[in-house]
Amino acid sequence: TTLFRSCAFISKILHDFTGEENLFPTVSGRMSSSLFDFAINSKQKTFRINVENSQIEIDGGFEGDNSLNLIEAKNYISDDFLIRQLYYPYRLWSDKIVKRVRPIFLTYSNGIFDLREYEFTNPELYNSIRLLQHKKYALQERYINIENIQNIFDNVQVTKEPELPFPQADSFERVINLCELLKQKGFISKEDITHNYDFDHRQTDYYSNAAKYLGLIEGRCENQQIGCTLTQDGIRIFNLPIVERQLEFVRLILSRAAFKNTLKLYFDKGDVPTKDEVIEIMKDARLYNIDSEQTYRRRASTVISWINWILELIE
Repeated sequence: TTLFRSCAFISKILHDFTGEENLFPTVSGRMSSSLFDFAINSKQKTFRINVENSQIEIDGGFEGDNSLNLIEAKNYISDDFLIRQLYYPYRLWSDKIVKRVRPIFLTYSNGIFDLREYEFTNPELYNSIRLLQHKKYALQERYINIENIQNIFDNVQVTKEPELPFPQADSFERVINLCELLKQKGFISKEDITHNYDFDHRQTDYYSNAAKYLGLIEGRCENQQIGCTLTQDGIRIFNLPIVERQLEFVRLILSRAAFKNTLKLYFDKGDVPTKDEVIEIMKDARLYNIDSEQTYRRRASTVISWINWILELIE
């Protein structure tokens, strides 16, 4: 996380997000929380919690003329996070300085810096957290246009359906993020994916199977642990610059008949196909081992989501 956090600072992303022209790195690392107490509201009652010298860690603190911005950074996409990671540093530094303390949650995946700023409307109430602003940034020299997508659509060869589960993984960003983690680690066991990267057991299977379906990862057993690693094609793609990498993902997706024909219908209609229309396309594609209408309907959501991901690449 140090590299992309520094990149967000050097590239002035943090300056833009915070509105601070003069921003400097100050506090970071592990430290003691000192003494404070707070309340947590539940439906039944209010609980009081006393904190005494608990260990906290600040990924990055950047001070401007008007505020201290405390960064919690992750290199994986997360649907949620532990409020403590923002609240404890916020309480510590709110008691130390007069300037406004701004908790910021930063994630980086697939070339996208995703920043969320929160506030605690009542500083002494743990669950008074509220999202203030949310922005995404990308650093790239060129952009993807409709001609790039059309060119791939016109030239990609549809390949035979693999004898693998058809994807049920609506967030293509998380498919990519799983592969990014594998590029960093080499091998990750299924247990590690589930416990460390905000996947539950079913999501681990769904998203790893989706990446296998595209030929990006393969299963492997290491040290008596079942997990996965990037394929040679996956390694090649994840060593490409961001824009070229995105276009490779488009090629992989559109090399499958169900996805290419759904995009064709999108182009023909000028609108997102309905789920019923996508199901008919999927049935014509003779997908592997899908034998119920309910399963088709669940998988159709993934087809629509991935096609939307492709179209959202267009600048």
